[in-house]
Amino acid sequence: MAIATETRPSAYTGLRSPGHNAENVVEVEGLRTYLFTRGGVVKAVDDVSFAVRGSETLAIVGESGCGKTMTALSLLRLVPSPPGRIVDGSIKIDGRNIVPLSDAEMRRIRGNDISMIFQEPMTSLNPVMTIGAQISETIRLHQDLSKSAAMDKSIEMLRLVKIPAPEQRAKEYPHQLSGGMRQRAMIAMALSCNPRVLIADEPTTALDVTIQAQILELLAELQERVGMSILLITHDLGVIAESASRVLVMYAGQIVEQAPVRTLFAAAHHPYTEGLLSAMPRMGARRERLTVIPGTVPSPTEWPSGCRFHDRCAYAWDRCRVEAPPLYQIGSGHVSRCHLAAEPNRRQAPRAAVADGAATAT
Repeated sequence: MAIATETRPSAYTGLRSPGHNAENVVEVEGLRTYLFTRGGVVKAVDDVSFAVRGSETLAIVGESGCGKTMTALSLLRLVPSPPGRIVDGSIKIDGRNIVPLSDAEMRRIRGNDISMIFQEPMTSLNPVMTIGAQISETIRLHQDLSKSAAMDKSIEMLRLVKIPAPEQRAKEYPHQLSGGMRQRAMIAMALSCNPRVLIADEPTTALDVTIQAQILELLAELQERVGMSILLITHDLGVIAESASRVLVMYAGQIVEQAPVRTLFAAAHHPYTEGLLSAMPRMGARRERLTVIPGTVPSPTEWPSGCRFHDRCAYAWDRCRVEAPPLYQIGSGHVSRCHLAAEPNRRQAPRAAVADGAATAT
């Protein structure tokens, strides 16, 4: 497999280009979001940079604890404070840096410019308010509409997300709806003010396979209809293959690989990405057990020195343990935070090391 487009690739700096690109709806540069706890400083998001283009679906993938959700909360300025705060970097929406904005200014941006679907609707929906009342409350918060006009729009939004009998469902409470219906209601609420960007944080995790497919199809249909951008956060590579155009792979609070979807699946470069792809079950594959990545994500209060993946990597050598790799340019739109880009011959390390680790991992 081709590893790099040049013998000695230089560190990638394209994610930090100055100025605002009109094609980008969101531009994140050097973002650091830390949680200050009694147990130490949790570096949940540690120097993350990326951009979301207009009308595209950008996916963020990684294990639990890698910083995916905290990145999303940072984009909405919803990091719980205390103990957390954005300590460095910028988040630009249509060229405007939202990090220094007041809470009142952010309330005008949330919903209108950027909105979010959370992982579990039952923890996000108010159990003592009807679905219609919750959606109309969001609409009235951001738009100058009367109570009746907001309720009419709520019903129209429920119809948009294909909830049957929307007039009746608007009068019901969250517990009266199925899981798929609640997720559709969350999507209706998130889209009620026509945001430019929709963050979908594990939108199908708690749903069965059939409903997952329906929700993903709905998001794609709504995206085409209203032209919004989607930032899709997931640990499911199958969902990414179906839904996204580009992928960010996060590990230990950093982006370790970025590539178009087709490139990532055909020619993943970072060993962590390789491990994620190898762990996917395959139809028709004769295998006694699934491959796993040995070890676990390290504690965010004590990220390892050098490459943060080195203690789980079969290719790691001395340089990996002491020198933090930059993002190397691998190909068009493809970058990887791995020294193998500069020393591709090191990839000849025996694959048995991975197999042995998988056999002993729990």
